[in-house]
Amino acid sequence: MATMTNSPDTSLVGTALLDRIGNTPLIRLERIAAHLPGIQILGKAEWTNPGGSVKDRAASGIVADAQRRGLLGPGPGKNGSKHLLDATSGNTGIAYAMLGAAMGFPVTLCIPSNVSLERKRILAAYGANVIWTDPADGSDGAIRKARSLAANEPEKYFYADQYGNDANWRAHYLGTANEIWEQTEGQLTHFIAGLGTSGTFVGTSRRLKELNPAIQCISMQPDSPFNGLEGLKHMATAIVPPIYDPALADRNIDMDTESAYAMAKRLGRTEGLLVGVSAAAAVATCLQVAEEEAAQGREAVIVTILADSADKYLSERFWEE
Repeated sequence: MATMTNSPDTSLVGTALLDRIGNTPLIRLERIAAHLPGIQILGKAEWTNPGGSVKDRAASGIVADAQRRGLLGPGPGKNGSKHLLDATSGNTGIAYAMLGAAMGFPVTLCIPSNVSLERKRILAAYGANVIWTDPADGSDGAIRKARSLAANEPEKYFYADQYGNDANWRAHYLGTANEIWEQTEGQLTHFIAGLGTSGTFVGTSRRLKELNPAIQCISMQPDSPFNGLEGLKHMATAIVPPIYDPALADRNIDMDTESAYAMAKRLGRTEGLLVGVSAAAAVATCLQVAEEEAAQGREAVIVTILADSADKYLSERFWEE
C-alpha cells in the first residue's frame, strides 16, 4: 500500500505561484493629468504580483529558464541543492526568496545594507540567506560580492545574474509589453520606465517597437550617482548591465530624488495610491512628458510601470517632511 503524505508537491506549488505573476491592472491616474486636455497617464500596478513588485516577472523568468536548462532544481541531486545566488537592491531578492521557499531551493543574496527595514524583514520571513554589503558601494558592491562568491564556489551556487541574464528582459518582452498593448488597445503613444537592471525597459520597449515603431520609449534614471531612488542606476557612473541597450530609448530623462519624493506624497494624497519611490519617479517623468505634449497641442496616452507599492518604504523619513 502506498504511504500517504501531507507534503506538498513543490512543482505544483511553484506552478500555482508562477501562474499568479503578471496580468497586472493598468490604472488611470485621473488627477495628476486633469489639467492637461487630451492626455492620459496610465500605470501598471505591479504590486499586485504575489511578491509585491515588478521584479516577480524577471525572477520567475530567470528561475524557469534555469530549471529548464537543468541549472537549478529543488531538493537533492545534480544542481538540486545549489543556492540561487544574485545581487539585488531588494525587490528581485524578495521575488527569489519567495520562489525558493515555494519551489524548494535555497537562496543567497548580496544586498547593500542600507535597504529599507521592511525589505530586510520580508527577506528574513522568507528564510533567505543574506550577505550585507557596504552601502557606500551601492548595487555595484553587491554585484562584485556575488561575482566573487560564484567564482570561488561554483559547485555551491547558481549565479542568476539578473543584470546580465537575457531571461530578465524576455519576461517583459513576452509579458509586460503585450499586456500593455492589449490593455490600451494599441493606443499608447509613450512608454516610460526607470533603469535598474534595465530589463523592464529593454524587454518592454523592444516588443512595443515591433508592434508600433512610432511609440516613444523613454528611459528614466537618477540625475546623480548619489540619490535616493532605490533600485535605479545612474548609468554613467555604475556597472552597466550587459542586457542594457541604450539604442532602444528615444530619449532619456534624469530624475532628481526630491521630485520623486514629492510625487510619492502627491499620489497618496490626491490619487489614493501609495507607491514606491521608483514608481513615483516614473510618474514624475510621465508628468514632465505630458506637459510637453500638451504644450504642443498633442494628445497622448502615456504608460509607465508602478514597480511596487509604498509598503516597503514607509519607514523612510521623507513621508513626514
